[in-house]
Amino acid sequence: MLLVQLGTPAAPTAAALRPYLKQFLSDPRVVEIPRLVWWPILNGIILNTRPAKSALKYASVWTPAGSPLMAHSLQQTDLLRQALAARGHAIDVELAMRYGEPSIPAVLERLRAANTTRILVLPLYPQYAGSTTATAIDEVSRVLQGWRNLPELRWVRNFHDDPGYIDALAHQVRQQWAQAGRSEKLVMSFHGVPRRTLELGDPYHCECLATARLLAERLGLARDAWIVTFQSRFGKAQWLQPYTEPTLIELARSGVRGIDVLCPGFVSDCLETLEEISIEAREAFLGAGGEQFRYVPCLNETDTFIDCLVGLVERQTAGWPVQTLSAGDVTQRAAALAQRKERALALGAND
Repeated sequence: MLLVQLGTPAAPTAAALRPYLKQFLSDPRVVEIPRLVWWPILNGIILNTRPAKSALKYASVWTPAGSPLMAHSLQQTDLLRQALAARGHAIDVELAMRYGEPSIPAVLERLRAANTTRILVLPLYPQYAGSTTATAIDEVSRVLQGWRNLPELRWVRNFHDDPGYIDALAHQVRQQWAQAGRSEKLVMSFHGVPRRTLELGDPYHCECLATARLLAERLGLARDAWIVTFQSRFGKAQWLQPYTEPTLIELARSGVRGIDVLCPGFVSDCLETLEEISIEAREAFLGAGGEQFRYVPCLNETDTFIDCLVGLVERQTAGWPVQTLSAGDVTQRAAALAQRKERALALGAND
């Protein structure tokens, strides 16, 4: 079982941000600009200016455990491993980052050394996008091209409408309401992508809207009680709209006094949720006249989200022998393996 997250720099410093940003922004799935045009911009301007600015943002959310994204992802990995074992599944769970460490090539090499013959890849992106899910699958496929003895491979393409995922989101919102009361409007902010990707056939926008609709239905919200926005715009091109921060300013100026803000596309709190939303967007809304801004945390290590992941794994591994073996089965399998080894040696195999 290979969980894949986006990645994170090793430290909130410009020195750590530069190689991380270079790897991330060099991915043609992420920046779909011809390399001859993009390469001078990336290496001549962006990598000389952005690392220091980004480092300050990371420093504002860094924890004693390090990167929030890494800390949450490691806990999710461990809890999923425990939950699967508790349900009788003999499934090893590993975490890899598309950019940074632990890298996909390094983790796959460990799996190959362990003679792994079946791998389920689960990119931790509920909504499919070429710049997230597809590039994770690209990297796994690229690494496996160098293997002579390939494992069986499956992957989870998306889970934007999975009932367990929607239940987990609804649980987060209801918990917030139970603790602090319900605000006038629920804002669901998803990570943005260039609008051009939608026009080229990327389903991300549609899957974000589907998630929002299903969550609103689960919460019993009237249509005027919730809104979808898109954050993290980069560059001058048009991205999916409406943009989050301008929308929050407009809501405040129109008389909306209190909002709850949820980021359904992120399963772990990270820079984009803790700094961009909980700090920057909060300041924008309150500065425009809003009175109450409540950020709803991501799913993180909640029991409901771990249950969602268990359900995804159980469905995707159907037909694979993943049940924990009894003591008798283990003894029988060991004897069978010993016999296979004897036959192989008799036929001239190396020890």
